[in-house]
Amino acid sequence: MIIPTSYPRIEAVDFLRGVAVLGILAINITGFWGPSLATFSPAIPQMEPGGAAWFSVAFVVFEGKMRALFSLLFGASMVLFADAAERAGANPDTAQLRRLMWLALFGYLHFALLWWGDILFTYALSGMGALALRRLAPVQLLAIALPFYAVTQLMAAFVALPGVFIEQAVLAGVGSPADIAEQAGMMVRIGQSVSDDTAILQAGFLQAIRLKLTMIPLHPLNVVLSTFTETMPLMLIGMAALQGGFFTTWSRRKMAWLAVVGIASGALPTVLALQWLAAHDWPPRAMFAAIEHGMALPHLAMAAGYGALLMLVFPQVQSSLPGRALVAAGRCAFTNYLGTSVLMGAIFCGWGLGLGPEAPRAWLPGFVLLGWAAMLAWPQWWLARFAQGPLEALWRKLALPQSERPPK
Repeated sequence: MIIPTSYPRIEAVDFLRGVAVLGILAINITGFWGPSLATFSPAIPQMEPGGAAWFSVAFVVFEGKMRALFSLLFGASMVLFADAAERAGANPDTAQLRRLMWLALFGYLHFALLWWGDILFTYALSGMGALALRRLAPVQLLAIALPFYAVTQLMAAFVALPGVFIEQAVLAGVGSPADIAEQAGMMVRIGQSVSDDTAILQAGFLQAIRLKLTMIPLHPLNVVLSTFTETMPLMLIGMAALQGGFFTTWSRRKMAWLAVVGIASGALPTVLALQWLAAHDWPPRAMFAAIEHGMALPHLAMAAGYGALLMLVFPQVQSSLPGRALVAAGRCAFTNYLGTSVLMGAIFCGWGLGLGPEAPRAWLPGFVLLGWAAMLAWPQWWLARFAQGPLEALWRKLALPQSERPPK
C-alpha cells in the first residue's frame, strides 16, 4: 500500500517540522532556565528533587533526536526552496546562498541579543557545505552522508573515552595524581562556566549582550566547528529523503519498518546509557561524551524512526485540529524558534521576570507545555491572513529580492 500523495509534500514536511520545533524546546528549556552545562547533566549546577526524572525523560525521548530530525528537515527544505526559487525565475544556488548568509546573521543576532544556544548560525554554515552537493542523486548523497556521519561521530566518541576512563578511576579512588589533578581542573572549568553563564542569565538586557560579546564572542563559530560533522551530513540525508520520495511515495509497510527498527534500535542503547550514567551519579566527563558524540547513531536512528512514524500518522490527522495546528507551527517554525527565545528569556532572564534562580528544575516540564501552547496558538490565525509567518516572509524576501522575481 502506498501512502496517499493527495497532500502536498510541503505540508508533510511542515507537519514533521512542527513536531520537531516543539520537541527542541523540551531540550532547550534547560538552557533557558540555567547555565549551558545544565543541559548535559541533572547534577549541574546541583541536584534538585525531581530534576533527574525530567532529565531522564528528556534524555531518552528528545535529546539529540529532535535536533537530528530538525536538521534532516532543514536539508529537505533546502531542496524545496531551490524548487521555489526556480519557479520564481531566480538562480536557485545564488538564492540559497543568500538565504543562508541572512540566516547566519539572524543566528548571530539571536545569540547576541537573546540566547547562547542558537542553532541558526550552525545551520547556515553547515547548509553552505550541503549546498555544494545539492545536485547529487539521493543514492550519492546517502553514500557520502552516512559513512561520514558514522565515522566522524564514532571517532569523536573514541577520542573522548580515555577521559571517561580517567574520570572513573578518580571517582573510584584509584586514579593517579596526574589523573586527580586533571579531573580537578575540569571541575574548576565547569564551575567557572556555570558562574559565567549565571552572570549572563541574571544580567540586564544590555549588560547580557555586553558580557556575551566580550566573554564569548566566537561562541557561535565554536559551535559550528564542534557540530559541523553532525549537522551537515544530516542535511544531506534530508535532501536525499525528499528527493527519494520519503514524503510522497514510500509504502506504509516500508514506513512502519523504519519506524519500528529506528525507534527500537535507538531507544535501547539510549536507555542503557541512561541507566549507566544514573548508576554512576552522572559523571560529567561521561555525560559530555554521551550527549555530544557517543549517542549520535542512536539519535539518528530514532530521528528516522520518529519521521517515519509521523508520516504514518499524518494522513489520519492532517484534517484534525491537532494536525492543522502542527502543520501551521511547522510552517512558522523560524518565527516560533526565535519567539520561544523571547518568551523564555522574558520568563527566566534577569531582563525579564528573572525566574531562573527561583524556579526548581522539576518545574521545567510546565514551562515546556507553556511554550508548546504558545507555538500552537497563533500560527493558524496568522496563516489565515498571510501566506507565511512574519520572519519566514522577511527571510524569503531577503533571499529572493523583487528584482529576481518574474513580472506578474
